[in-house]
Amino acid sequence: MKIGKLMILSVALLVGTIGFAQKIMVTEGVWSVLKGQKKVNIEYDYSAMEVGDFPSEEDYKKKKIKEYNGKEKGRGDKWEQSWERDKSVRYPEKFEELINKGMASNGISFAQNLTDAKYTLIVKTKFIEPGFNVGVASKPAAVSFEYFIVETADKSSMVVKASQKFVPGANAMGMDFDTGGRIAESYAKGGKMLAADMKKAMK
Repeated sequence: MKIGKLMILSVALLVGTIGFAQKIMVTEGVWSVLKGQKKVNIEYDYSAMEVGDFPSEEDYKKKKIKEYNGKEKGRGDKWEQSWERDKSVRYPEKFEELINKGMASNGISFAQNLTDAKYTLIVKTKFIEPGFNVGVASKPAAVSFEYFIVETADKSSMVVKASQKFVPGANAMGMDFDTGGRIAESYAKGGKMLAADMKKAMK
């Protein structure tokens, strides 16, 4: 009973925090610097992020790999491969799909490896809450981002800096039993909200 109450309380606290957060805070520069650009390079940085209650991604991965391999030989190693694949494929695809959809009317497209683009958007993940869904109880995923616009030719030249905390991720139909799927929805929403914030600045 106590565990159930604690689970409900933790979910309520996260949902309350998510509801309070999400707003994009621009601390340096203005998005309108991108006005007139046709394409923007995009990069993803997962180099220093916390995951759930763990201070580092490495600590989280070690725990999950050991846990899964303890249940079934090789399962933890397969989990790690899936975790890394989601970071390089699934999350970027969701983010780019929604930011490009939102910015289409402005004539700006975002994609990786656009080395000839004047500007690069760096999407830095600071925190991931994987969440869970066990049928009778669930907790949405959440991701905190930092966004940087830098000159592609000189990444040390930053022109915009912004942050966005606790962007939620969950399937509206409640069928988000896959961890990567929940987290991917946070990236989708992050891309959608960033596009909206950029568009507002370019009016």
